Amino acid sequence: MKLIFMKRIGVFIAMLMVCGLVYSQAGDGTFKLLDLPSSARVAAMGGTNVAMHDDDINFSAMNPALLSEKTHNMLSFNYSNYFYDINFGSVLYGRNFGDKNYTAFGAHYLDYGKFLETSETNELLGSFTAKDIMLSASYARLLHPRWTIGLSFKPMISIYERYQTYGFSFDVGVGYADTKHNFYAGLAFRNVGMSVANYRSLDGQQSIDMLPWNIELALVKGFKHAPIRISMTAHNWQRWNLGYTDDTVATKEKSINKAASFFDMLFRHTIFNLEILPTKNIYLLVSYNHRRQMEMNVNDYKTAAGLSFGAGIKVYKFHIDAGFAQYQVGRFSFHATFTTYLSEFGVK
Repeated sequence: MKLIFMKRIGVFIAMLMVCGLVYSQAGDGTFKLLDLPSSARVAAMGGTNVAMHDDDINFSAMNPALLSEKTHNMLSFNYSNYFYDINFGSVLYGRNFGDKNYTAFGAHYLDYGKFLETSETNELLGSFTAKDIMLSASYARLLHPRWTIGLSFKPMISIYERYQTYGFSFDVGVGYADTKHNFYAGLAFRNVGMSVANYRSLDGQQSIDMLPWNIELALVKGFKHAPIRISMTAHNWQRWNLGYTDDTVATKEKSINKAASFFDMLFRHTIFNLEILPTKNIYLLVSYNHRRQMEMNVNDYKTAAGLSFGAGIKVYKFHIDAGFAQYQVGRFSFHATFTTYLSEFGVK
């Protein structure tokens, strides 16, 4: 029986790898909402974690296989002041059916703020907004006391002034939870999808953009006699070169590609977290994202880019989380999350 089960898990992981090969040419594009952290705790973990298997429904936005019996009747609200007038947030609700079927439903938005519209002669014509809106529906199935698989479907719309496009994406993941030894692992293929209608304006012009998909693997380890938990996430398996173009360097060419050693590039694919758990109702969190640190490194300027911080506490019937992360040199963005169980208010 165990052999048959392990074969099924192997087939499932093989299917994930095939999906990665099929979409290996996809790149970054529209719907940047897909790249943003789903909660304050996720932001404090460097932006993602696909293995954290506990009573936090927001991790299911990273990997649907992280839904569990603990996410039943859980309601979570998330908000972030990204930077300047850009804000994003979400609401997630979990509902289980039986002992092995877990679901979650959510709504997510990214508001770029208000812009002035002017003519070619700088005449003020009015104003317009730019928004991304996404819905999500997730399902997870417990296959074995330690193994869960999950699938998320995310339809979305992007509206920039008179231009708009529609799209959809899927998250497919598998989760492993060994609660006895405080060890957890997760593998997820995130944001595998496409635009079903390209950007269109009133004059019929359009463009094509691919979705920013991602392959992620994460490991989490807690310790029986120490109030800490460490984790590592390896992201962007589908693309080795995470270098970037620096247009601020004056050369004969327009730009220069920042060279990176093998180990530098390897660590750009990793995020490390340390979580301190002094009590069951309080946590402190710090993480390091090497890719973010390298891309935001400025000569002769000290910056905390790459480091993220967070803390959480349970007060009465609510879990309150705060996260701080840098997406712009010299400025931390704030994330807030409020989570509760509706069963605390009589909802079964």
